[in-house]
Amino acid sequence: MQLVNKQDHLPRGSRVATIGMFDGVHLGHATLIEALRREAEKEGKRSLVVTFDSHPQRVLANNGLKMLQTLDDRIAAIDALSPDELLVLEFDRKLAAKSAREFMQLLSEQYGVDTLIVGYNHRFGHDAPRTMREYASIGDELGVKVLKAPEYLGQYAPVSSTIVRGLIAAGKVTDAMHCMGRPYRLHGRVVHGFHNGRGIGFPTANVGETDPQIILPHNGAYAVLVHINDQCMQGMVNVGVRPTLHNGPQLSIEVNIFDFDGDIYGKDICLEFIGFLRLEFKMGSIEELRQQLTLDREKSRVLLNRYMEKNN
Repeated sequence: MQLVNKQDHLPRGSRVATIGMFDGVHLGHATLIEALRREAEKEGKRSLVVTFDSHPQRVLANNGLKMLQTLDDRIAAIDALSPDELLVLEFDRKLAAKSAREFMQLLSEQYGVDTLIVGYNHRFGHDAPRTMREYASIGDELGVKVLKAPEYLGQYAPVSSTIVRGLIAAGKVTDAMHCMGRPYRLHGRVVHGFHNGRGIGFPTANVGETDPQIILPHNGAYAVLVHINDQCMQGMVNVGVRPTLHNGPQLSIEVNIFDFDGDIYGKDICLEFIGFLRLEFKMGSIEELRQQLTLDREKSRVLLNRYMEKNN
């Protein structure tokens, strides 16, 4: 996949395009991009995905909407679906002020789009036409063929970025994984934490420097795959305030990596959330916590081994 510079001018009538935020790049997005690729191949043209650097709600409503992916992660996930090209536009108030007609005209005149695949239930332009017929009528005036993409009707339908965000926020990471077609990922860096885990037989790496715009799973314990230095390991993570250890109100993300005792401070780390274990709760003693962590580790191994057997 090639990245198109927003300053580029592409030959007229050379691209079939689709537009969207594509946060989470879920199975509905995969259906849309597959339809894009098929149409581009049929027309003998390049397939172009158009997305934005920032979510419109974060720009226009300033509501602090939490995202499923960083821009880099989103680009990588789109790349995995194999469109020919990707164009990332800066979403600002100037772009937001464009009508559907003005935006389609930009795509046509600057980026060579003469066929536009519109996602199921997707609307764009500040005037947000309500029907495909309205978009198609605008396209006819501009020489742009507008086609409606098929709806995703697979096992996990309906699916949307809003639905996936809700699942993550509720701790339903397995359901989110099914909707996305891959595990939810969280990137960070290993930093110094409270150093309590080693004393009870469960040393943990404290995951810090996460992107504050990215949504975190509900406070609780999860089975995770841990990626460090191109190495994939099994582990379990607690997202929360660790009430049994009286570490105060500060939220922490502490991962216990199974069968590993290396020095990874300062290393980049990526967690893939495979399964929910339990909610976070205060236990009666350190010994009770140790027993619970032992049970958590056993359950994690079962979930992770099952996942890896199915996906390897």
